[in-house]
Amino acid sequence: MILADDEKAMLDGAGGVAKQKAMELLVRYAEALGAERLVDTNNIAGVPGSSTLFLQKYFEEHAGDGSFEAVFSLYDLDAAEVMSVPKAAGNCCHLQGGMDLEHWADLGMSREALEHQREDETELARHGVRIMKTCTPYLAGNLPVQGEHCAWMESSAVVYCNSVIGARTNTEGRESTSAAILTGKIPDWGLHRDEYRRGTHLVHVETTPVESVMDWGMLGYFIGGTVEENIPVVTGAIRRADPLRHKHFGAAAASSGGVEMYHIVGVTPEAATLEMALGSRKPAATIKYGAEERRRVYETLNANGRDPYVDYVMLGCPHASIDQFREVARLLEGKKIKTHLWMFTSRAVKTVADMSGFTKKIEDAGGLVMTDTCSAIARAVPKGTKVVALDSAKQVHYLPAMVGVEAWFGTTEDCINAAQTGRWTGELR
Repeated sequence: MILADDEKAMLDGAGGVAKQKAMELLVRYAEALGAERLVDTNNIAGVPGSSTLFLQKYFEEHAGDGSFEAVFSLYDLDAAEVMSVPKAAGNCCHLQGGMDLEHWADLGMSREALEHQREDETELARHGVRIMKTCTPYLAGNLPVQGEHCAWMESSAVVYCNSVIGARTNTEGRESTSAAILTGKIPDWGLHRDEYRRGTHLVHVETTPVESVMDWGMLGYFIGGTVEENIPVVTGAIRRADPLRHKHFGAAAASSGGVEMYHIVGVTPEAATLEMALGSRKPAATIKYGAEERRRVYETLNANGRDPYVDYVMLGCPHASIDQFREVARLLEGKKIKTHLWMFTSRAVKTVADMSGFTKKIEDAGGLVMTDTCSAIARAVPKGTKVVALDSAKQVHYLPAMVGVEAWFGTTEDCINAAQTGRWTGELR
């Protein structure tokens, strides 16, 4: 590897033991990837040093220390000793956690776990980490610029960062982001480099225009399952390419196939033209998305649903935007629900929803608004839940296997109708 002078100095211990261990980890990581150098980053999104109660107790038992610094040293940096951890070197935010600090009991969490979470957040703040606790940091104040090198975890955030914003990140892990927090460095490979950001597969939409949030999610799910980890270039009948639709599209594509970047011709920043999106390449395959493919995707997403009686409606995956709150509040205003309804978002967006009166309308109808987590991350659904209604293709992909439930997929309105009646009546329109 070719290291810059400041990188050599950190590797030699000039910045302290913790930075040295972080640089050692990044060098091993870069060598495994075949990267020749590191790149500067001042935008990191991860889960540094945070731990569940189980993880804390594990390190107490096996290392004699379950502190924040022990977890960061032994777990995040893979070091052999507990070190004093300095403050974050750059702009760093903490992604989603495991529980809502207000509705922790509804999630089935203990008071001991709650207190541990609060202690964790105190340490995070002390180490200069912004506590966003969300899978949508771009909606909560961490919005990079086009071309900026980032080090982000969370698949749905990564694909949004690369595709919609035009910033640059691979799907990083806890270890690499924690090392980046101390060093401001990340390996220069993959989507940090121009040559790996070109489209590989061409997808042409030939069906009724993809316009609704549900249709954007379905298209994303189809594309991910088709191109897997490659980079699709989408053309054809695409409408209303707003942040909400990109959010659902990217999350679905990342779930079904591991997509980290996509281009939509004439829409996304690196795809003003088809030629720009593909570069000098010919597409490895040209794929059609028509009425038959749309129908099959809908059937696939609903293949797990059998019982029409719905126990639980979950909204907010990825974490809900203020526009989604506006819609849900409108659909529920003056009404009452028969099922459990939980809506998940970031603390920042919830504050706006509270001030706008949206949270009150949802709660007056019988729903709960939660932050920091979701049913998949928390592995939590209301007690006795057997059947769930969802408006997120990503959540349909994961939740049934994680908590052993049946799931129905449809529009937000379909889900609200299920919450009011206790029955699933959604259909492909």
